[in-house]
Amino acid sequence: MKRRILLAATAAATLAGTAGCFAEQAAPATGADQTRLRVGMAFAPDGRLSPYTDDATLITQLGAAEPLVRLKADGQVEPALAASWTQPDARTVRLTLRDGVTFHDGTALTAQAAADALTNATAAKPVPRAIAAVKLTATAVDDTTIEVRAAQPDPVLLNRLASPQLVILAPKAYQGNAGSPDPVGHGTGPFRFTTVQGSSAATLERFDTYWGGRPQLTGLDVRFLPDGAARAGALRAGEVDVVNALPVAQLPNITGRRVIEIPLPRTIGLHLVSTDGRAFADAGLRAAAKTAIDPAAITATVYENRADAPAGLFGPASAWATAGRAAVPAVTPAAAADPAGHKITLATYTDRPELPEVATAIAAAWQARGFAVETVVREYTVLEPDLLAGKFDAVLGTRSYLLDSADPIGYLRSDFSCDGSYNLAHFCDPAVDTRLDTADALTDITARQTAALQIEADLTGHAITVPIGHERARIGTADNVTGITEDPYERTLVTADTTLR
Repeated sequence: MKRRILLAATAAATLAGTAGCFAEQAAPATGADQTRLRVGMAFAPDGRLSPYTDDATLITQLGAAEPLVRLKADGQVEPALAASWTQPDARTVRLTLRDGVTFHDGTALTAQAAADALTNATAAKPVPRAIAAVKLTATAVDDTTIEVRAAQPDPVLLNRLASPQLVILAPKAYQGNAGSPDPVGHGTGPFRFTTVQGSSAATLERFDTYWGGRPQLTGLDVRFLPDGAARAGALRAGEVDVVNALPVAQLPNITGRRVIEIPLPRTIGLHLVSTDGRAFADAGLRAAAKTAIDPAAITATVYENRADAPAGLFGPASAWATAGRAAVPAVTPAAAADPAGHKITLATYTDRPELPEVATAIAAAWQARGFAVETVVREYTVLEPDLLAGKFDAVLGTRSYLLDSADPIGYLRSDFSCDGSYNLAHFCDPAVDTRLDTADALTDITARQTAALQIEADLTGHAITVPIGHERARIGTADNVTGITEDPYERTLVTADTTLR
């Protein structure tokens, strides 16, 4: 997977340079503790750090908790809290836990503790996305072996266990709090939460007895900075050592710092709400909305060619999609209808700073086509309830399509099935659900990918969703920071090996 490490400069031409790392030293801020890492995060916790919410990735990015297994960049599974595993049959995986793992509260990781943690997740409301489509049971075989079983054959059962929402916490994390377990002081990672100041800041200290070896840093001082300009400004001023999700527009303003750029399996997508009573229930109006937009022009201008123009829902970070799409028959779209002044409410959020600009471009294109457009722009945490309730005609957002299990069928089920837990288009077609059920029963990974591309063709051909581009991660660091994880799944960021030179 191609990546670029760039020295941020003041000229856009320099920023567009070829792969490489240019060594300009950036002095740390006066008085900075060179044993602690100062981190600026784009997303603040909005679920009290419960792993059953979107806070799960924040927990794992900061190295505070871990699942049984992890995903490598190529989507293959590697050990984490489990050292090894076997798969006795198509619906069962047995995992042997590492020796000597302790939770941050000093208790030992046992198979029973791991099984109880997974069992608790199956009872969460809503159930974590990675296991929402499977009836999962977990039992302790002995002190070090856990058996996880699905009700039906599941070729990606092991992958599901890599989800950040399935981190294993100490038993005390669930006591009196089963629906929203508390990771503070209860994880297994190299760093343990000690204080969390709402949505503004958090402190983590080194966990000296971490199973992976004593961490290099003594701790993390985290600030939650949803505003992209504020994140970039904090990095530029030397107030933080690392920030994630740097806005494209801020890159020319950052000097003497490095920018790590990583292609992501993340799609910038426009979802057209097609429920009865909405304008986009009409296939002709969806076609008119789709054909009015030029995604390549948006990625070239708003993203300054620092996002990839789309060929479908699955982007160039997924080589299987690029290779297999040509063999999938094209879908004949509906004829575009006259918008005739139909009023459209388009919603997006500020947490990804490019999205409001993209929404402005889409609104202008739609107005030129004949739609009447109102845009709604809020912070994601404020907007989400209305998104999930279907209160808008169109929703613009970004989505990691391999986040939960690195399985495209799981993503399609979550986002485009009748009972999908993140169905922003509020799309429901029993025929598509049947195809998802059939695809989910496939045990051959290539066959699953082909099925995903065929469903993708229908969803995009009928303009249920309109891919706008594919994101790249942009992590900014001070020059003396090493060991930041370049994770295309955005599940990890700081590890035991991260250090300040």
